[in-house]
Amino acid sequence: MAAESNAYGAPPGTGISMPPYYQPTPSVKNRNNYIPQTEPLGPDEMRIIFMGSNPWPPRMSQASTCMMVELGPAKRLFFDLGPGSVRNIVANQVPVPEINDIFISHLHIDHYGDLPYLWQFAPFNGRFKPLRVIGPSGRTPEMGTAAMCDHLKKMGAWTAAWAIGPMADGYDIEVTEFDFRDDGGVCYDRDGVKVTHWRRSHAIDGASAYRLDWNGLSFVWTGDGKPDRLTAEYAQGVDVFVTEMAVDLVNLWALKQGVSPVMAALTLDNFHTSHYGAGYLANLVRPRLAMATHVSYDRELVGEMLAGVRLHYKGMFAFGIDHTVVNVTKDHVWIREAAFPETTNIVRPSPEWLLHTNFDDELPEPSTVTNPFFANQEQSVRDLEIDPALFTPEDQMRPFARPTGETLPMDPAMTLGLPRTPPPESA
Repeated sequence: MAAESNAYGAPPGTGISMPPYYQPTPSVKNRNNYIPQTEPLGPDEMRIIFMGSNPWPPRMSQASTCMMVELGPAKRLFFDLGPGSVRNIVANQVPVPEINDIFISHLHIDHYGDLPYLWQFAPFNGRFKPLRVIGPSGRTPEMGTAAMCDHLKKMGAWTAAWAIGPMADGYDIEVTEFDFRDDGGVCYDRDGVKVTHWRRSHAIDGASAYRLDWNGLSFVWTGDGKPDRLTAEYAQGVDVFVTEMAVDLVNLWALKQGVSPVMAALTLDNFHTSHYGAGYLANLVRPRLAMATHVSYDRELVGEMLAGVRLHYKGMFAFGIDHTVVNVTKDHVWIREAAFPETTNIVRPSPEWLLHTNFDDELPEPSTVTNPFFANQEQSVRDLEIDPALFTPEDQMRPFARPTGETLPMDPAMTLGLPRTPPPESA
């Protein structure tokens, strides 16, 4: 007779080890897959989508760490923005101007590497307000989030040179840098959403974890680090607990990837949480759902990873791999995978965003374009250009948008794809 029993006392046929609350939430239309833009959230519902989940190496199936948390029909926050994650966010049909309010757990590049990419292109795509970034300080000022963002802007001098008209404000970065030592401090408190933070033991001072509380629901992202007592305290009783997990693969890495076992062991033993540690920590926290991300998802090792977690934790557990979608209400939790075609493209911003979120209830005044980026080259280079009339069909020629001393009108309605007021008829 088996020594173990179902952790929830569930009868046969109800799931391997699923709790009674593992049921679709009210917004769920397709119980097997999440189809972006088809399921507006209710006012009391949270949705978490994993946009990236692997620190290294980059894979076709895994970008680097990023989670998007949606709260009700009009609130969206991002936790980390690792390389490749913006591609997945766009594929999930999130309008580019609405990729904002980004919480960085720490300044290893696998957790913020897509920030420069987003910073460069979002203003072009209509975000005419500063990029909002929240993150920890460091032991010294130059090791904090504000310094990173300042250097990002300097690194992007080529990009900022085309900050013209209403795009200019989009190249500003509004940084909220909190004191990483202020365990339990509030780093975000807006629209009923409160985010607190605490220190993590990971490489360099400044590494932090986050807890989001909203409308009776909660979410924790530990960031990177070793299992610790602060996380056990501040994450207690959370709805969705997401921890990083780095399995002890030092010998396999050497065989498969050529990673030095000594360097691998040094990294894992000092900076990360093993599968045993992930289960132990989850058992201390006692969430409704525990998840592991920031993990190399090697399919042949999934069973062994789960065995390590289950050594200590018997509750509901899932991997947070790219495109994993979790819907949460006070009564139900439901997990699926997002489904979308490979040919997804950028989607228009929502009317709510255009009219409320980023323009303070007003559209920007008509602007003029002065000193465009293309005027910053030496004229001798421009003089080498081939006349477009030599290669453009006559019926496709239009006036070039190049200034010759005068300013060019910029119509915000045209830029945003809003209905334009027709020009007055000539007399």
